[in-house]
Amino acid sequence: MADVSVLDVQVPAQIIQNWGWFLAFGIILMLLGIVAIVRSVAATVVSMLFFGWLLLIGAGIEIVQLFMVGKWAGQFQHVLTAVLFAVVGALMVWRPLVTAEILTLLMGAFFLVSGLFQLIEPFWIGLPGWGWHVLDGLITVILGVLVLAQWPVSGLWVIGLFVGIWLIFYGGAWVAVAWGLRQMA
Repeated sequence: MADVSVLDVQVPAQIIQNWGWFLAFGIILMLLGIVAIVRSVAATVVSMLFFGWLLLIGAGIEIVQLFMVGKWAGQFQHVLTAVLFAVVGALMVWRPLVTAEILTLLMGAFFLVSGLFQLIEPFWIGLPGWGWHVLDGLITVILGVLVLAQWPVSGLWVIGLFVGIWLIFYGGAWVAVAWGLRQMA
């Protein structure tokens, strides 16, 4: 089988022949997304622990780099970054639910404010498709209000829910890739 060109990109025959692995990957991601939605509190805690450990590892890398590189102009910035990574990472690992509540509060505020901006912007700038911006802004405001109205309880489940929704869409994208590859086979 020869390589197939899609959007001026060569898709190797081996990728096309292994479309089933992409399908399996997508389905597994979608199933994980469903589990994350059903068990959103557990998914929130796991997400906080995961990102906390990533930040702690990042702090360690920053510290190792400080000793490996020696004195230079950017050294102070790396010290501050290492401290920030260590403090936030430790908080996420030792108090994942508190961290989730704080992050959820920030997310709710972000959705509310950015949604308001998206509601107002189309009336200042007459762009085509302005109705979609208004709809997006309205949905974003509603999302922000819903998250904030239930805070701090929403901090227990919002992040897990969002991770679950993302996993379902990410998995769905890989399923679509698999079906596209299957049609090329």
